[in-house]
Amino acid sequence: MLAEPPPDSAIGRPLPPADTQAARFARARTRDRSAVAEDYVELIADLLDAEGEARAVDVAHRLGVTQATVAAAIGRLQRNGLVETRPYRGLFLTDAGRAVAQAARHRHGVVVRLLLALGLDQATAEADAEGIEHHVSEATLQAFEKFLEPK
Repeated sequence: MLAEPPPDSAIGRPLPPADTQAARFARARTRDRSAVAEDYVELIADLLDAEGEARAVDVAHRLGVTQATVAAAIGRLQRNGLVETRPYRGLFLTDAGRAVAQAARHRHGVVVRLLLALGLDQATAEADAEGIEHHVSEATLQAFEKFLEPK
């Protein structure tokens, strides 16, 4: 005999229309691609702020990837107008790159504050925010901010 599915299970709920479901998955895939760019740009901004320079070797070390992976990502970021490189001087953010970094930092901070308000410890909130922050719509982010406002 099969057990009853838990109340939050998708079993027993009707599937959404195919175009709605496809749009949701497409949005998630797009956000996955932009998440990588945001992580790189945010890290470059952090390195520039903390150390005065951002080098590809430092980005590779902090992201736990190879320098070849960083070189490919930096190439994409340059083509997208977010990063500039200067020989023997490292990585720099364009105005557009700084705007992306600022928005990513803001989203990260809001998600961390929400998770802390829910009772999570700082380390867990920071770790979970790294994934959540890239998948939060602007409407959801605003709802988080409203929830966090002092009552």
